[in-house]
Amino acid sequence: MRRTRVLALLGAAGLLAAGLVGCGKEDSRTASAVRSLAQAAPGYRPGLAAGADVLLITIDTLRADAVGFDREPGAGVEFDRATPVLDRLASQGRVFTFAHAHSVVTLPSHANLLTGLYPYQNGMRENTGFVLSPRVPTLATMLAAEGYETAAFVAAYPLDSRFGLNAGFATYDDSYPLGSHPDRFEMVQRRGDQVVGPARAWWSAHSGGKRFLWVHLYDPHAPYLPPEPFAERFRGNPYQGEVAATDSFLAPLLEPFLLAKERPAVVVVTSDHGESLGEHGELTHGLFAYEATLHVPLVVWGQGIAPGRDDRSARHVDLVPTILGLLGVAVPASLPGRSLLEPEKPGEGSYFEALSTSLNRGWAPLRGLLRDREKWISLPLPELYDLARDPKEEKNLYAEERRRARELESALPAESAWPPERTEEASAEELARLKSLGYVGGSAVAKTTYTAEDDPKRLIEIDGKLQRIVEDYTRGDFEGAITLSREVIAARPSMSEPYEHLALALRQLERPGEAIEALQAALRRGVEREALRRQLALALSENGRGGEAVAVLAPLAGSEDPATQNALGLAYSEAGRFDEAVAALERARRLAPEDPKTLENLGIVRLRMGRPAEAEDLLTRALQANDQLPVSWNTLGVVRYRRHDTAGALTAWQKAVALDPKQYDALFNFGLVAAEAGRREEARVALTRFLATAPPERFAPDLAKARHWLAQVGG
Repeated sequence: MRRTRVLALLGAAGLLAAGLVGCGKEDSRTASAVRSLAQAAPGYRPGLAAGADVLLITIDTLRADAVGFDREPGAGVEFDRATPVLDRLASQGRVFTFAHAHSVVTLPSHANLLTGLYPYQNGMRENTGFVLSPRVPTLATMLAAEGYETAAFVAAYPLDSRFGLNAGFATYDDSYPLGSHPDRFEMVQRRGDQVVGPARAWWSAHSGGKRFLWVHLYDPHAPYLPPEPFAERFRGNPYQGEVAATDSFLAPLLEPFLLAKERPAVVVVTSDHGESLGEHGELTHGLFAYEATLHVPLVVWGQGIAPGRDDRSARHVDLVPTILGLLGVAVPASLPGRSLLEPEKPGEGSYFEALSTSLNRGWAPLRGLLRDREKWISLPLPELYDLARDPKEEKNLYAEERRRARELESALPAESAWPPERTEEASAEELARLKSLGYVGGSAVAKTTYTAEDDPKRLIEIDGKLQRIVEDYTRGDFEGAITLSREVIAARPSMSEPYEHLALALRQLERPGEAIEALQAALRRGVEREALRRQLALALSENGRGGEAVAVLAPLAGSEDPATQNALGLAYSEAGRFDEAVAALERARRLAPEDPKTLENLGIVRLRMGRPAEAEDLLTRALQANDQLPVSWNTLGVVRYRRHDTAGALTAWQKAVALDPKQYDALFNFGLVAAEAGRREEARVALTRFLATAPPERFAPDLAKARHWLAQVGG
């Protein structure tokens, strides 16, 4: 199988709906608590760090209790020594022990951090389907306007520049290897030391002016595969091993500050969200918004910041006002947050949401409010917790505290409701686009009311099966993945995800007809998502049905997703409509200029058009961006052979097969051309392997040729 599903995007304009959340009337139960906490940091005054550098570090998927400085005593000596670098920073800075995110997945949470806006205000609600509007100011745009040099170094695809968080950054380094292993459930990323190295180099190279640097590390994210010596040291807790490795990666960046070798700076360290690790039945994150994923570590360190522990409420939307306030820069009045070094406002609340399963699976959307240690979760099966007495959220107080629950529910911002109301009639093209992403059905919102059966708590078994499908697929148990996918389809036939997983596993087993039928059955049932249509089109194209593939993608012809334009380009190419193929692929290249898969596909089309020189240039550029692309190597081998470079062709095919043993075309090509070139033993090995592994249904004529040539070389 050559290609598989990729992420979907939707350019969504951010809404700058201003206003505070949960600023309701203070009641007598909370007044004393608010008074005891509403003290500013000792010695703080706005502008105390005017002109200072700013370093923002975000560590993906970092639980608050995974760092030594934010953990209850008694966790064990080994555990307490997992984060020595961050613990030293925290000992000199201000630790906010009750800090919270507003989103529990990477992209929207970082959007909240960088804009100082809630997700319903900046428009970013999920990892896929949303792009930050250029009209939404970010911390980078604000500081650039104040004369700061700005740079970001991010570790993983959810923060790719195509999603809009690069606004205001003169340097936005997202140079992880795009395009490799598209048939695996792996998020494209780079290790923390590969992020910190170039970030530290940028910092040193820009020492002459004011600097704002954002560094993002992804290592604690699943799958948990810590490097040595952390894998051995934390053999029974690989997640904590990843956290410890991340701490070590940060040492070259943070130690100069800790040793007073840097000029005055403001350093902020936090995470985008936590990780459940099985709490409440959730294995990772994104499903619920319990404290395991919503509570985050937070340290603010630097000039004008008194060290110590601070138990007041802290929110991601407070970070932009905090940094601007320390620098003496005016804080936009539209921001809902406050400087964390100023007194807490009575009755101040923190909005949060978890919409991934609603957007991707059609489950009930989760929204909630945290105020004065009380936490309201709005779902068909509502939840209310007193975090002061019940920090692990084990006792739902909804049944006995209905009045309190209604008060918190009424404080939920109306603008945060999902799906949002449309203020004007969408065009047919817009409706097709939205429908493909699962947001609407026909000309109306697909679902506006939810029952207890749609509550994610009732669907935790389905979520577990979906996790196991990915695990089975990743370890090569495709039959297991198929069985589980069919079970999920039977239980929730309106979900796109299990159909996509089913088709992926079937394609890996060289059963394309069944894969195509499964995806077509989903469409017949009214299941609509861009990724599903894209996978169906790719499967049709790979099986010589380009015309059908073009028809499948017709509703998405105006898509701003480069992956969809790539799939459309391949469909046009398979249908022999080469000019249209080039046009679609050039659209994809404009949308994602650095993606080598687009160059690869353009190379394939140019080769089919009989323009091998252009094809070779495109394929060479794709491999310069990422030399781990087996399809590019196979196609480059064909180009070189047609240009009479036999040795170069054989080398390219060898690399293709080494990267992907299922590159049967490359294996066949190598065997025939090696025999032709007199390299008989290499030809014998390659042809023998081709005969033993190539699927007979797809390669029947080539298998017959291979047997003939194998006889010629003495096989």
